[in-house]
Amino acid sequence: MRVGTVTRAGVVLALLVSVSACTPKPPSIMQIERGQVTPDEFAILPSKPIEIPQDMSALPPPNPLGANRTDATPRADAVAALGGNPARMQLDGKLGADGALIRQGTRYGITPEIRTELATDDLEFRSRKRGRLLERLFQVPTYYRAYEKDSLNQHGTLELYRLNGLPTPAAPPDPEAN
Repeated sequence: MRVGTVTRAGVVLALLVSVSACTPKPPSIMQIERGQVTPDEFAILPSKPIEIPQDMSALPPPNPLGANRTDATPRADAVAALGGNPARMQLDGKLGADGALIRQGTRYGITPEIRTELATDDLEFRSRKRGRLLERLFQVPTYYRAYEKDSLNQHGTLELYRLNGLPTPAAPPDPEAN
């Protein structure tokens, strides 16, 4: 009698594991949420001090695509944070004064559907590199193994450049060489 109960419990557990492994969510190879039980406080970056107005009814409606009380000039702030000159932006928000930069960046043509193509290719890649069953079940990151063949051997490349007499920056020694 006891063996039959244990066998049934094992079958039920195996079915639960197999069903949970087949959840239809987008494949993730980094597993950044693993073990996280609270919001990520580092994802919130206040760029300016938060102000509480005297009258809450005077607050404007939220505008995710435009200015607000805290970020009056979000695009100009982004340009400045990336090292650009916000004063060179036109009123329409485009960098029209940088025509040479735009011509250089589009010299080989542009693909209007590039975002859709990249999203499709990325989903296909992540689907192929999801990891083994137990890695998915226990949310073990497979990111580094998935991109291992695409990674650059930085110390080997630095040594190759130095051997060919190319100028190279100062860099810390290879920790694996010692």
